[in-house]
Amino acid sequence: RASSPQAGHERLARIAGLLYLIVGIFGGFAIGYATPKVYVAGDAARTTENVLANAGLVRFSVMADLLQATVFVFLALVLYALLNDMHKNAARAMVILVAIATTMMCFNEVFQFAALLVATDGSYVAAFGAAGAHALVLLLLDMHHYGFLIAQIFFGLWLVPLGYLAYTSGLFPKALGVVLIVGGISYLVDMLAAFLVPDFGM
Repeated sequence: RASSPQAGHERLARIAGLLYLIVGIFGGFAIGYATPKVYVAGDAARTTENVLANAGLVRFSVMADLLQATVFVFLALVLYALLNDMHKNAARAMVILVAIATTMMCFNEVFQFAALLVATDGSYVAAFGAAGAHALVLLLLDMHHYGFLIAQIFFGLWLVPLGYLAYTSGLFPKALGVVLIVGGISYLVDMLAAFLVPDFGM
């Protein structure tokens, strides 16, 4: 017996919820725990010391971000399958914005991994001196930090079509759609604050 459209929607919603949970867990680990443990803005020596003391954590952080970015793409595809009947253009925009955001995130991990290489490979100290190598580690992690903030443009924007679809679909409480749109705007405000008002954005 064929399953009803309602049952199919419920299955997709459960899959999306599971994928969102995975993104939240690995993203929270990388962004909320690992990065603050090593990155000290403006302090090259301490940042390098932290990277050396937590080299394994940095590696896991890179992998966690790559994993969450990959899962994020599949999350967008599941949400597209669930919501594209409501408004195809909004659903397509959601997927495109996620694809841009996750591509930027994956590329951005090059800077974090490069900082680990500089901190743990003695040839960089030999070439640049200790102070120069420490400064390079900090520069790479600064680039990682600001690269993530730039990616927030698209992490914020994707929530707008998602919020619209959630609001109009009838599958979710309308309040959820409003919260998603407000969350998307908050991402953009946070990014602007980081670049325009650095003391506040940090």
